[in-house]
This record gives sequence, structure tokens and C-alpha cells, in this order.
Amino acid sequence: MAFFVVGIVGLTAVAARPKTTPSPGAKKQDALSPGGIPLPIGHEVKGLVLPDYNLKGQLQARFAADLAKRIDADRMRFTGLTMNTYTLKGAPDLTIEMPVSTLDLNSRVITSEARTTVSRADFRIAGDVMRFDTVAQHGTLTGNVKMVISDQSQLMGKSGE
Repeated sequence: MAFFVVGIVGLTAVAARPKTTPSPGAKKQDALSPGGIPLPIGHEVKGLVLPDYNLKGQLQARFAADLAKRIDADRMRFTGLTMNTYTLKGAPDLTIEMPVSTLDLNSRVITSEARTTVSRADFRIAGDVMRFDTVAQHGTLTGNVKMVISDQSQLMGKSGE
């Protein structure tokens, strides 16, 4: 119930802002930009869900956190984060599970120093440290990395490729 109240307050604050015409060189503000999350510094919210769209307006990721806290103007801390990424055609791609993570809202890089799991239909990989660039859709796992491949046919190219 607390999330619902915070969500209404956040939406009310957004609706109350005066409408302005952006300058010709201004970039569109998105949910993962420093000003795109209506959560004051130091406050926590339960059950936060943030969509992440690319420049063409296509959903490229979805963040769902059990608990989110605005650390400062440039960083968010998530507890119990599940991040889903999507292909350019909108199909689900990766599921990334991070028990504790920090998102830099300027660089759009999310890091975790807790055991993180990345899974897809054909594999599951886990490591002790994760760094994922949400813009480039590129990440690294380090420390005690273990991978389990469940369907090799998806990883091998078709004959003649």
C-alpha cells in the first residue's frame, strides 16, 4: 500500500509541473535519467518498477526492485532487483537477478558486488561481481563465474553460417 501512495504522490508531482517547450537541442528525459525518477534523496520505495526505452522509444529493459533508495542525485540502490532485457523486436532476452546493486543515473551503468545471475532460455551464468551498461546492453561477470548451458542448439549457428 505504501508504494501505491508514493506512486500517486509522484504522479501528482509530475502532473503539477508546468509544461514547457524543450529547446531544439534538448534531449528527452527518460525514467533512468537523474531527473526522471521522482524519488527524493534518502527515501526508499518498495516494489519500484522502471521501464527503460531506447532512443527509438522501444522497451529495452525493465527494472523491478523489491526496495529502491535514492542514494544521491546521481545514484540509486536496489535490493532484490530483477532486470529483464528485450530484443529490438520486443521479445524477452535476458533476466538478470541482483540481490543488491547500484545504478549510476548518468552513465546508466548498474553494478553489483553480490552474487548475480544472468539467464536466458538456453543458459544460466552467475558471478560474484556484475557490471552492466544499460545503454550498450553489455555486461561483465567476474569472480567465481559458473555457466550452465541447457540448449546448445541455440548457441551454434546454422550449417553454412
